[in-house]
Amino acid sequence: WSFMPSYFELFVRLVLACFLGGVIGIEREKTRHPAGFRTHILVCVGSALAMLCNIYIFEEYKGLANIDPGRFGAQVISGIGFLGAGTILKEGVTVKGLTTAASLWSVACIGISVGLGFYFGSLLTTAFVLVALVVFSRFEVLISGGRKNTILKIRSEDKPGQLGKIGTQLGSFNLKICDISIEVEDEASVMVKIKVNKAKEDISSEVLDSLSKIEGVLQVEVS
Repeated sequence: WSFMPSYFELFVRLVLACFLGGVIGIEREKTRHPAGFRTHILVCVGSALAMLCNIYIFEEYKGLANIDPGRFGAQVISGIGFLGAGTILKEGVTVKGLTTAASLWSVACIGISVGLGFYFGSLLTTAFVLVALVVFSRFEVLISGGRKNTILKIRSEDKPGQLGKIGTQLGSFNLKICDISIEVEDEASVMVKIKVNKAKEDISSEVLDSLSKIEGVLQVEVS
């Protein structure tokens, strides 16, 4: 009795791995995350091939050597960590990319499952992953107690003390700074992005006017 799939079965498994990885990758691509459509496909297809290779080696050498049929899968699951770590970014006091890293790990497991021919489990897991990424994201605000944040984009001259002046003005309106990032636009100006703990509709025009009046501030907008 042989567990080695036929050429047609190999083709089906790799195509299915490509499809399932791509479906999850499309969602990550649309939301502009570091690992998107192609990355998820490559992870899923590569994981499926690793398990197919494991099956082939097991069938070729069973009885001749002590072969562990699950070794390749274990290495894939642990090895995917380096790729997931590349999607995790620390910006100020916040950490981003954990969900994408988790989706890559899940896609690797789906690929292993497809490679083994466990189609029902692969399809069901893909459905659950998509529900978690697409549907559950809409409930994050409710789960977090209705917490909302707003990003203020402030284009300013690049000179010392500007960030302190901006922070002082925000503090006078009881706005808490959750995260700050600074992008250099040219030799004379920078774009300061500040995440504050208020919803967009709670940011009054008075706040924007106050920021605009700071010497050296060129433009203020809410996103």
